[in-house]
Amino acid sequence: MNELNILVSGKARDHIGNTLPATLGERPCRLVTMESASAEALLDIDVALISRDITGLSTKHVVSDSLERFYQVLRSAPRLKWVHTHSAGLDRPIFGELAAHGVNVTASSGANAEIVAHTALAGMLALARRLPYFMRAQARHEWSSLIAAGLPRDLKGQTAVIVGWGPIGRYLAELVKVVGLDVIVARHSGLPVPEAKACVSYQDLDRVLPQADWLILACPLTDSTSRLVDGNSLSLMPSGASLVNVARGEVVVEQDLIAALRSGALSSAFLDVFEHEPLGGESPLWDMENVIVTPHSAGHSAGNYDRVIRIFLEKLNDWCKQEGAVSVP
Repeated sequence: MNELNILVSGKARDHIGNTLPATLGERPCRLVTMESASAEALLDIDVALISRDITGLSTKHVVSDSLERFYQVLRSAPRLKWVHTHSAGLDRPIFGELAAHGVNVTASSGANAEIVAHTALAGMLALARRLPYFMRAQARHEWSSLIAAGLPRDLKGQTAVIVGWGPIGRYLAELVKVVGLDVIVARHSGLPVPEAKACVSYQDLDRVLPQADWLILACPLTDSTSRLVDGNSLSLMPSGASLVNVARGEVVVEQDLIAALRSGALSSAFLDVFEHEPLGGESPLWDMENVIVTPHSAGHSAGNYDRVIRIFLEKLNDWCKQEGAVSVP
């Protein structure tokens, strides 16, 4: 039986420890790192794990030198058959490039779903309870009551339109219903779900936007979701409506979003993702008093690394049993 060469980071190798032989049974295998392997050995890798420490602070638009070197190894390895990544989405250009050359690429779907849902809920509650207003007042050492600024509406009885019905969207529906919101779902198939009072396909999203007090984006970036929310979509939402985006920045036409926030057509927004990342310092979104900006960190949590390793090992076990066949989630 041929030896299986698996490219991982040093941190992932330490996390895996003695789990790998138990997972793969009798199949001979070797964990390879960029630091420990020769250039010749890196050409012989069969499988690679892209863990969070490998991507580091890189984005899909700005790639660090160390990540680019890792990518170059993947591009140059003739035996490479499968790459698994820590992320829930597969929209980084390298993944399409590898897939075009016959490499199977899988994601860690669900690893950070609860964390992202918690972050989206936190952003929604922060906007609903005017926390940015209080934080600015605190910075000025100013006792500033909402009685003077305008009382926020009760959440109970409002409607959240959740776009995307993967692990994040499903968990989000549970959370927002706890605080009293009704749920409408937009998903690829448009098939109804029991958790929602209505369900539409992505292409029919505009039909339900007049009911959307909260538009929460939790969908993957695909051909059907790219630029899904534009100025026309935002204009359909009721007065006082807000947007939460923990999906991908390209799901929204950013300039249309900025215009809607400036005009008051959209009341506020919690934004974790942007059309170009990192968000440029010149973007007006940084300084808008009705916007909370976070740096694509909705899914960051101390427990994610172990969850990704666990998902990878489960898939690796299946991959070995099926002689290299592993299904993309």
